[in-house]
Amino acid sequence: MHDPAGPIRPDPTRPDPTGLVDLAARRLGGMVLAANDEFFAAKENLLEPLPPVFDPLAYSDRGKVMDGWETRRRRDPSGDPGHDWCIVRLGVTGVIDAVLVDTSHFRGNFPAAFELWGTLTGGGPPGDDADWVQLRPRTELRGNAAQRFDVDAPLRVSHVRFVIHPDGGVARLRLLGRPLVDLRRAADHSGRLDLAAIINGGRAVGCSDAFFSAPTNLLMVGDGRDMGDGWETTRRRGPGHDFAIIELATTGRVERIELDTTNFKGNHPDRCDVFAIDAADAEPAELPAEGWTPLVLDHPMQPHARHVIDVEEPTIATHLQLRIHPDGGVARLRARGFVTEEGWQRNTVALLDAATGDRAREVLLACCGSTAWVDAMLARRPFGRPSRLLGAADACWTNVGPDDVLEALSAHPRIGERSASRWSTREQAEARAGEPAILDRIAEGNRLYEERFGHVFLIRAAGRSAEEILDALEERLDHPHQTEIAVAAEEQRQITALRLQALLREGVPG
Repeated sequence: MHDPAGPIRPDPTRPDPTGLVDLAARRLGGMVLAANDEFFAAKENLLEPLPPVFDPLAYSDRGKVMDGWETRRRRDPSGDPGHDWCIVRLGVTGVIDAVLVDTSHFRGNFPAAFELWGTLTGGGPPGDDADWVQLRPRTELRGNAAQRFDVDAPLRVSHVRFVIHPDGGVARLRLLGRPLVDLRRAADHSGRLDLAAIINGGRAVGCSDAFFSAPTNLLMVGDGRDMGDGWETTRRRGPGHDFAIIELATTGRVERIELDTTNFKGNHPDRCDVFAIDAADAEPAELPAEGWTPLVLDHPMQPHARHVIDVEEPTIATHLQLRIHPDGGVARLRARGFVTEEGWQRNTVALLDAATGDRAREVLLACCGSTAWVDAMLARRPFGRPSRLLGAADACWTNVGPDDVLEALSAHPRIGERSASRWSTREQAEARAGEPAILDRIAEGNRLYEERFGHVFLIRAAGRSAEEILDALEERLDHPHQTEIAVAAEEQRQITALRLQALLREGVPG
């Protein structure tokens, strides 16, 4: 970057300066929905934003007052120790990269181990039929310690089930990860939104200095609560400036920048710049030093004020760089703009990459009915970008066999017939609008074709009239079997590509 990295002193109770955020944070809407037991201490304490405290003299009629969630001692006559659990709703859906289990002050009453499970719902709490996927297997815990564990399951979840074995107390739970939302639901009707906001998927992925507070605060919801709720650097004693790097929710055209110095009265920056770059495939550490486009230059900053700056030449970007001169504190940064076509497609691929295996299988089977093709596609995840998804589709199809082609054909309705599939209904709309006499000939051709070849007649119907389809059907009736299966396989490849392209444009359904 432009400056060497300054000292970063992460506090497990505050936003992570590396770009991860506590997805279950109360200020984002995180909430403990239920617990099977909270006899000694309430489940809600798990998400308290401040570090846990301990008062050696505090007792209630139930025993020692503890700042955390604590269950009673299990006593099962069968000898099975069992486990306790609670359900946490994330404030923003996303992919959990790490879990922080803090057992501070729990010395002789901490759990022996924990597990973490996740699920994605349509908005409400998980029901009895929720599909829970294990995010972290059973892991041993220590007492009176903040312990961070990696989560290797890159799945998008909205709720977690935190399980402790067999019982005991945990002071705090932090679910550190990357927000991943369906931007088609987050944006307004024109596709505009705050491209930098955490609740939309923005992340702070780098900075020169986070001595007093992390740049993730810049992207938080609402106004800054106090001077600690922002990004603040140390005092410079030499030349240069400080900077923070923001990864936008997806590719967008930035039209307005809002910078808020609320609560920063004697330590606000003197002036600022904002630069943008379109680097969709670059990891944070790989962002180039050159090629950044200025959106805002040498803008004077006022204390305890909101600065709204219209961008004279809106720019397509995936990342922003906020430079403050020479140093100081900024409470919030907003990047108003709209999602580009590439941005919509990137969001769709990200959602597909982070879907559970069952959900991704369902989406891909709707594009092609071959289970062998779907298995091969799932093995290639994550795709990362649209071109890789489309390229993988063709590559996987070249490796399927004749039986796999027949399986894919069996998933299609006859040409001209109504179907429950949204894809088939749309693709055959023009064909079904043909003259009744033509449609009757197609129906008869379908019957003859199936008698001859033993499978449904398949053709890429999108963009073809009923007359064109009839001509192709009558021509292909004379094909040898081997030739016809190859022709049908090519039609399926084209149909799959069209459906994936539509999926990229329109998003993952549901």
